[in-house]
Amino acid sequence: MFVPSRIYFTKGVGRHKDYQSSFELAMRDAGVEICNLVSVSSIFPPGCKRISREEGLKEMRNGQITFTVMARNSTNEPNRLVAASIGAAIPADTTQYGYLSEHHAFGVNERSAGDYAEDLAAQMLATTLGVEFDPNTDWNEREQVFKMSGKIVRTFNITQTAEGDRNGLWTTVLAVAVLLP
Repeated sequence: MFVPSRIYFTKGVGRHKDYQSSFELAMRDAGVEICNLVSVSSIFPPGCKRISREEGLKEMRNGQITFTVMARNSTNEPNRLVAASIGAAIPADTTQYGYLSEHHAFGVNERSAGDYAEDLAAQMLATTLGVEFDPNTDWNEREQVFKMSGKIVRTFNITQTAEGDRNGLWTTVLAVAVLLP
């Protein structure tokens, strides 16, 4: 059984005439191109410690199978805004799991995409923990309800945005949560 004990977050952007190559360049920018990435669903493991990108990158080995929660988006439309975001919601009780969410969007800025991803993760955790909230209120109001409940200690996001290349090259954005043993 593999339950990650550490996690780090990274992001990147790549541009190339070929779609797949733009993804490769985004992975290089994020520092995860040397690994075989396996996408998993959105659980932040209980007791998992968040480490810095720099600490996490030091542990990566060529060809390593690496479990990730990944958000990615691409465009070849000039000037089209693309975003990829991972949101996180961490419970106060460290024996309880939290949530990670992936969000992929067009036409939204970094703050909007990040807030949306963070809100998604917080809503999933809140429903698991029995925190009552009105889903029709805006994120700022829900965030206060979640934190005041005492059951959700922290939320955050990592978001990468970019404008599509003006000459029509593929532009790929990537946000990744990397799970480590």
